Amino acid sequence: MNVEADVDKYLHRRRELKMDVDSAISTFKAEKAYPVRKLREVLPGLIGRASNLFHNGKTAKSEYTDLEAFQVAASKGRVKDISSYSHELRWRKSPAEIKLMRESASIACQALLQTMLHSRTYPQEAVLSAKVEYECRIRGAQRMAFNPVVGGGPNGSVIHYSRNDQTIKDGDFVLMDIGCELHGYLSDLTRTWPPCGSFSSQKEELYNLILETNKESIKLCKPGTSIRKIHEYSVEKLKRGFKDLGIMKDYRSGYHQLNPTAIGHYLGMDVHDCSTISIDRPLEPGVVITIEPGVYIPVLYDCPDRYRGIGIRVEDEVLITESGYEVLTGSMPKEVKHIESLLNNYSHAGMVSEPHHISAAA
Repeated sequence: MNVEADVDKYLHRRRELKMDVDSAISTFKAEKAYPVRKLREVLPGLIGRASNLFHNGKTAKSEYTDLEAFQVAASKGRVKDISSYSHELRWRKSPAEIKLMRESASIACQALLQTMLHSRTYPQEAVLSAKVEYECRIRGAQRMAFNPVVGGGPNGSVIHYSRNDQTIKDGDFVLMDIGCELHGYLSDLTRTWPPCGSFSSQKEELYNLILETNKESIKLCKPGTSIRKIHEYSVEKLKRGFKDLGIMKDYRSGYHQLNPTAIGHYLGMDVHDCSTISIDRPLEPGVVITIEPGVYIPVLYDCPDRYRGIGIRVEDEVLITESGYEVLTGSMPKEVKHIESLLNNYSHAGMVSEPHHISAAA
């Protein structure tokens, strides 16, 4: 082994990666650049001459916010948080951004479908978590958008469950909330199904309530409405459904114990994107949101035994268009009959013919 050659190669690589003043100018096309050690020497003058100063309030550093020049500018109202401007730009997606979001959603759908088919043979949370990440990455995703939620049985009623280390019992649901990142743009979808391949009549009834709320809420997605209006509609529908099923005894109370979450959120470069944009703002073409009704019933909740410890969510990504909406995750099955058919006829445990039938089903 030539140690000297390896050291030279390492040092050369370090020099390539290091951004000096000259390369900062050539790379970022700045008029001037200075070394960090001169920050306190150079920055006060730049701040003093600026009519407005933009920075990210959430990532601000004391190295510059403690400067007297910054404090003076802030006291005079010249300091502005740039996130209010960047979130505005991120809210409506360009055609190029929409293309990436379609591709990210497609990867997530294909990965989750393969994981659903895998679940009949391997009903373990850890295996399904690893499987979905593998399927996302081999399709080109750089990383997962967040740690997959893989909640089997009662674990599905824990909204941000992350242990992913239990075996899913026969007859129980598994709730999988997953997303991946493709060139900076994220996907986010959830499906709930019984790995055993069959919905019990009681669970199917509750599942269909969530599914109907998902589909009807999606139909409301169009320019001019808002996430809040869609949320309010979903709450009223779920309240009536929970009351009819005997899960809620009082129509006017108890709902937030069963579903403390909103119907959806903006989606883009972050999972919960554009936090400075109100959910009351009328939606416009190019905005992408999620629609994710659900129910999360604790094991000790006061309701009929058959519903205790159940978590169900059906989440889709929706692009607002000029004429209405486009479901970016529409290729991922969610109807009971489709899920049961896939699990019983095309899963690894139920395959009786050539594997190419799986891709045909997908």
